[in-house]
Amino acid sequence: MLNKKYIAAVLISLCCAALPLFAEKIIFSANRMTGQAGNTNTTTNLSGNAYIKTETMEIQADDVELSGDNYRYIKATGHITGKNLKTNMEFTCDSLEYDRTTKLASLKGNVNLEDKDNEVKAKAQIIDYNQDTEIAILQVQINLTQKDNVCSGSYAVYYKNDQLLEISGNAQVKQDDDVFRAQHITLDMDTQDITLGGNVKGTVTDTKDPEPEAVEEPEMPKPEDQPEFKDEGPKDGE
Repeated sequence: MLNKKYIAAVLISLCCAALPLFAEKIIFSANRMTGQAGNTNTTTNLSGNAYIKTETMEIQADDVELSGDNYRYIKATGHITGKNLKTNMEFTCDSLEYDRTTKLASLKGNVNLEDKDNEVKAKAQIIDYNQDTEIAILQVQINLTQKDNVCSGSYAVYYKNDQLLEISGNAQVKQDDDVFRAQHITLDMDTQDITLGGNVKGTVTDTKDPEPEAVEEPEMPKPEDQPEFKDEGPKDGE
């Protein structure tokens, strides 16, 4: 078991050692911590309700490993939830690898990524996300929703800044009752314009209201067709 002096040393190392290279402070907490503290080539493991916060990323998981020079690499496993603090992107997944230098995050296993600012929700088995360019690459069992769009395919690239989505591999976009299929589909999420390429297919539903059926008015009887009523005068006894 780690004593208080050792924990304090690791805390100081985590919070201060990264400053010369990254100018970034790491805040963490966990039920248990093991590893070695130092300025280079260190590895520290956090177990049980592990929590990591940098200036740009916040991660919660069952277990977290910090490694590399000045804790450059962060690996997390088990019930992962996280947030990009600058771009308002939130995610959940089974495992995560994050490089604090390149700002690249690799999310794997039942990945859910949500762009809160643009109301975009994405699901896939693998998502690689670049914090600097704000580009996400989605692979395997892709499903992305935005407004009335439901998009699927084998591979996709989501450009957050440009609000552009490129899909390939059995690509499909559904807009309400309309369905578009092609080898490659590009969707402009601002204008809702769709570009299809390769083996294009689609189904479009006419949304115009049907014209009302004419209602025939009943014919009025002609004067000559009216029954005649004769005044026969008063009857006997009246």
